[in-house]
Amino acid sequence: MKQAVIGILAHVDAGKTTLAEAMLYDAGRIRALGRVDRGDAHLDTDAMERARGITIFSSQAELEHAGVRLMLVDSPGHVDFSAEAERTLAALDYALLVVGGNDGVQGHTETLWRLLARRGIPTFVFVNKTDLLPDGGSAEERARVIAQLRARLSEGCVPADDLAGEAAAMTDDAALDEYLEAGSLAPGTIRRLVAQRRAFPVFFGSALKNDGVEGLLDGLAELVEEREWPREFAARVYRVSHGRKGERVAWLKVTGGALCAKQVVSGVRAGEPWSQKVDQLRVAVGARLEPVGEVRAGRLCAVTGLTRVRPGDGLGAESDAEAPVLAPVLTYRVLTGDEDAHAVLAALRELACEDPMLGVAWSERLQEIHLQLMGAVQLEVVRGLLSDRYGLSVDFGSAGILYKETLSAPSMGIGHFEPLRHYAEAHLLVEPGPRGSGVVFGTRCSEDELDRNWQRLILANAMERDHVGVLTGAPLTDVRITLCAGRAHAKHTEGGDFRQATYRAVRQALMCARSRGECVLLEPWYAFELEVPEDKLGRAMSDMTRMGGRFGAPSAGAAPAASDAGAGAGASGGIATLAGEVPASELGDYALEVAAYTGGRGRLSLQLAGYEPCHDADRVIEEAAYDPEADLPNTPDSVFCSHGAGYTVKWQEVPAHAHVADDPSLLRPWRPADAAFFGGA
Repeated sequence: MKQAVIGILAHVDAGKTTLAEAMLYDAGRIRALGRVDRGDAHLDTDAMERARGITIFSSQAELEHAGVRLMLVDSPGHVDFSAEAERTLAALDYALLVVGGNDGVQGHTETLWRLLARRGIPTFVFVNKTDLLPDGGSAEERARVIAQLRARLSEGCVPADDLAGEAAAMTDDAALDEYLEAGSLAPGTIRRLVAQRRAFPVFFGSALKNDGVEGLLDGLAELVEEREWPREFAARVYRVSHGRKGERVAWLKVTGGALCAKQVVSGVRAGEPWSQKVDQLRVAVGARLEPVGEVRAGRLCAVTGLTRVRPGDGLGAESDAEAPVLAPVLTYRVLTGDEDAHAVLAALRELACEDPMLGVAWSERLQEIHLQLMGAVQLEVVRGLLSDRYGLSVDFGSAGILYKETLSAPSMGIGHFEPLRHYAEAHLLVEPGPRGSGVVFGTRCSEDELDRNWQRLILANAMERDHVGVLTGAPLTDVRITLCAGRAHAKHTEGGDFRQATYRAVRQALMCARSRGECVLLEPWYAFELEVPEDKLGRAMSDMTRMGGRFGAPSAGAAPAASDAGAGAGASGGIATLAGEVPASELGDYALEVAAYTGGRGRLSLQLAGYEPCHDADRVIEEAAYDPEADLPNTPDSVFCSHGAGYTVKWQEVPAHAHVADDPSLLRPWRPADAAFFGGA
């Protein structure tokens, strides 16, 4: 049977869960249509989802239509849970992007579109709520919506009933030749254009009134391509959750061979290989999950027994997913009150295993838990999970900006740990990396100088923790950490010795860079799109200038897409649109200000543009009052041994005491610390 996994994505309130309900109903998989506003939607299974009327966690369902198996993944639409939506992309063959006909393309819609483009996922578009369009969605109104989709998303957006015509043919030279010769495109050509993301079929309807849903199902069944999968077992983890009995559940897309119950699978976590046995396998049947003995390639399944996996992990022949684009920019202090702080920390870390974008950090210096997440709605969900699942009642301090730190130039760090009967030395080069690259690890150390087992241990230790900078203690990012040299002792070296040497080497490199003025504080920036009445444009431009934002000069025309942020501004029908980028720290409650000074006619749309050097770094560093040498769990100093006793050497003096000399002639080509390196290849 031809099959495809189709993710349903949308801006919040566009109606995607209602659409999924209608698709399941029309395919005969559910007996009655659930509704989000009544709290009985089949795919919003969590109590918080039913109470809030929004999708928080991705959910799965399966249907068959016209001889084709369609596996649906309903993903969150609220921007606070966009990281959860992004993770589901790893499981998709196709995407169905839902656009509210009355709202049109929103800022988050464009964010999702760019994520789909980056992952190369073929996409269908369903324009929902056509009954709310003027004239009930007349031909003229539909043409207007298509024009907006082409302007804001892609010129390849084509009405589904015109896929054999000229508009689709214009997206590809070979297709155009076929159209000019035959007068229309063959079904196989249309499927190819969709699969290659040249054409994006657009369907219209109203999910709530079950109008146009049957046509959508017909189109999906006709347009998805049949796919051949590799024979070797492979799978990708796209979600982790906990069942009603507290068991850990991993949600997988099998991408090769087959997965059987009781099968042993293996992987690598922070440099440490692991193997575990699959306990139960379950697949979606309609909106229910039912146990099976085997799941073949191309299908989704829920697995118990795999306690080491995290979203994005590859199993078998599948590689790990690429790093997510979306990331939290806010940090909150957890106020534990009468609760045991360590119990709260353990619960939050368990939640972070389900959602890697939920950053949990314990500050030894402040004896506080800090939480990094996307926004206030996600914060309330975390509060609810702590209460419902763990019986913990906590509060949170006010939101702060999540700053990060990096380097502007390479810095070599040396860590030495040699109390009595212990020995380890590690030399790690910390170099600036491309913006948004995170922290990358590798080695250039010759195995003639340091055995690979010790190299693996050093890099595993480096990868097992989040390193912090020395300006404010903010997380380190956008660097490459390379093992260049090291030494072990045949008798006295133990595993923990290299952990200490590794931590101190990274820290010593940062302190050396700080002394040279080569540490850089980074802050998050938002791409903004600000719509205001034309007579308020001067106020808007003045505000953005005051906040340190960047934007182009206003010009006549339609509002630009967020992907063109910084290109300028336009005006249409008395409304001017200003687009650009602005530091997140300056925005505060500016969206409320916009509503106030425009009389409710203004709209501010934001999306994370990435991290850039902080525009007021001196102030932030001064207010942080962080002393890196007083942060004892992250000490840059080393321990040496003399006359049978260990003694501390300050970080500035470590190079003069080091036992290993850095010799560039001994370095080998850079090798990443990946699964092949840790697996012995």
